[in-house]
Amino acid sequence: MTACGLDFGTSNSAIGVVRDGVAVLAPVEGDKTLLPSAVFFDQETKGRVLLGEAAIAAYVDHTEGRLMRALKSILGSSLIDEETSLGGRKVPLTKVVEIFVAHLKERAEAFAGVEITSVVMGRPVRFVDDDNRADARAQEVLERIARQAGFREVAFAYEPIAAAHHYEQTVPREELVLIADIGGGTSDFSIVRVGPGLRDRADRSGDVLATEGVRLGGTDLDTALSLASVMPLLGLGTRLVEKNLPMPNALYHQLATWATINFAYTYRNEREIAELEALAAEPEKVARLLKLVHEGLGHRVAFAVEDAKIALSAEEKAAIPLGFLEAGLSALATRRDFDHAIGVATERLYKSAGDCIAAAGLKSDAIETIFLTGGSSRVPAVRASVSRAAPSARIAGGSDLLSVALGLAQMSGRAG
Repeated sequence: MTACGLDFGTSNSAIGVVRDGVAVLAPVEGDKTLLPSAVFFDQETKGRVLLGEAAIAAYVDHTEGRLMRALKSILGSSLIDEETSLGGRKVPLTKVVEIFVAHLKERAEAFAGVEITSVVMGRPVRFVDDDNRADARAQEVLERIARQAGFREVAFAYEPIAAAHHYEQTVPREELVLIADIGGGTSDFSIVRVGPGLRDRADRSGDVLATEGVRLGGTDLDTALSLASVMPLLGLGTRLVEKNLPMPNALYHQLATWATINFAYTYRNEREIAELEALAAEPEKVARLLKLVHEGLGHRVAFAVEDAKIALSAEEKAAIPLGFLEAGLSALATRRDFDHAIGVATERLYKSAGDCIAAAGLKSDAIETIFLTGGSSRVPAVRASVSRAAPSARIAGGSDLLSVALGLAQMSGRAG
């Protein structure tokens, strides 16, 4: 056994192998098979690196250091060449990703009991929208990272195709399915013909009718919710007394976006926020912003927002506690306001799903099933937007956070 399937996700990651013809996932943190895509560099111990839940716990416990999350999103952005300051030294962001991927490889090898030299890695249909060169470069960087982590053979598979492999194990008859993988950083769609009689075919290319993707996912929903519900309490949308100018909004967007939070923690920003506080019509709100940047509390806000987003999948209202900024401070998020905040995003998902159906040369009523996977597929407005693309199709789901990893593991078993 020398091959594995690796799902390196924006929010969570998993790795699996095939045992006795069955895809199984390796424990990657204790006995858990799902690892939050988070890295924490502990400055108190001068070099200790924590991953996953341990990384998040260290940050929440106020351990001095730096938390990095949504690492996958840097692959398709200008941040790909950036470095981050860790304990007085500059570390390339790609090195941070390598540390994370190498950990997954080590855990899979411990589980399998052999060295794993080959990997089938999932990739979104589009790392980057409307830029083929940047999209190709993102895959090249991820391949280089995988090789530096110790893999000698690296292959890639579209994440919705991997999800289709997993879903196919459950279907009793042949059907035409729209796979909608709504992940943390990207959303991907495929039209695939699946069925019991097709599973063992060596070449499945003829069963994949179309693929489409958009660089939009759960972290973008977090950003929208943060900007709508939390950042106004920190001064977004308020005015400056002098000339009645609006408060500059660039820093708010940076702090509301997982991948850029750490870049907001600069002395220059602190000086500018202090100057803005003196000029603000509502200085108490800008004072909260200054505290957030000075104490590095951006990720605590992001986690609180993410928790509220998850809660709104089941409830009509959710509180976003912000007592770490000011005693008793809390934002109220409602399902209605959240749906409004993500309206542009959900329309893009609807269009991408529809484009995928059209690219397959089909009408919407030809789709028999929509298989929804990915953590963000649980958001009601997201589910509704995808369903609009094929309103007569039944909705199926299951293993929201693990179907891609299981599918990749199955594919690696065939490749290996």
